[in-house]
Amino acid sequence: MTTQQHEACVTAILEGYGVEKDFFQQHKSIFPRRSIVYEIIKEIRALMFPGYFDDDSPAGESSRTLVGERLLRIERMLGEQVRRALLYENHGITEHEAKEQAEQVAREFMDELPRIQRLILKDAEAAFDGDPAAQSREEVILCYPGMNAIFVHRIAHELYVRNVPLIPRLMSEQVHSKTGIDIHPGATIGEYFFIDHGTGVVIGETTEIGSHAKIYQGVTLGATSTRKGQLLSGKKRHPTLGDYVTVYSNASVLGGDTVIGSGSVIGGSAFVVESVPENARVGVKDQEVVVRTIGEPEPVWCYEI
Repeated sequence: MTTQQHEACVTAILEGYGVEKDFFQQHKSIFPRRSIVYEIIKEIRALMFPGYFDDDSPAGESSRTLVGERLLRIERMLGEQVRRALLYENHGITEHEAKEQAEQVAREFMDELPRIQRLILKDAEAAFDGDPAAQSREEVILCYPGMNAIFVHRIAHELYVRNVPLIPRLMSEQVHSKTGIDIHPGATIGEYFFIDHGTGVVIGETTEIGSHAKIYQGVTLGATSTRKGQLLSGKKRHPTLGDYVTVYSNASVLGGDTVIGSGSVIGGSAFVVESVPENARVGVKDQEVVVRTIGEPEPVWCYEI
């Protein structure tokens, strides 16, 4: 790049900042810090599973002092990032108001941590009970991508229901990038939830899932259409799954009016856009598998037209 090209590029980039200001007004010039949000997840993980993801104590053990210190650190970090998020989102809010609201959110969140821990332990139990390949609960906690995604979702959801801007999505998208499992923080998920394998799973914002549900890789719990864009914001767009529902790989269950009754099983590759009664079995009809040996002519439907 010549000096002239370099200067022209600098000028063009600076002009682009002017366009950017049309998207980000002055009150939106502050954001939560991603690195700190990720650190909060790390600290909560170490708090709930001591010794699994840190070297501060033996596995499954921690001192009262260490637990207390971690709780204070999490509350302090979370409060500051929520404050920044509130200042980003709300045009008329003052620094003092943002600080007070953020501290309140942080206190409420900290009070929920024991309940979140109980839920996550039930999820680990569901994964161990539901997967014959699992050698131990410790393996589930340390290794399973579905467990990782559910863990982060439980945390992000608590912030989402308190209307915290940005931070829940930062959390969900970070674990999405690591696991290939995309759970919107708005999704409501009951206890003993298990995602087996997990790659390619998508769970939309207004999805509701009961207890003891199990889904496999490639499953989409989505909307039938999002062409109306922001006009659909806040509306029920994604399905509801009852208790003890199983959805096998690559199935799609779509639509806000679609309810899958408790105890039902959705077969692999099924495309479901209407409600299913309790204890139903949904499958794909007339799938044909053709096996031929080397040298045999290909079936007519294999040829290009």
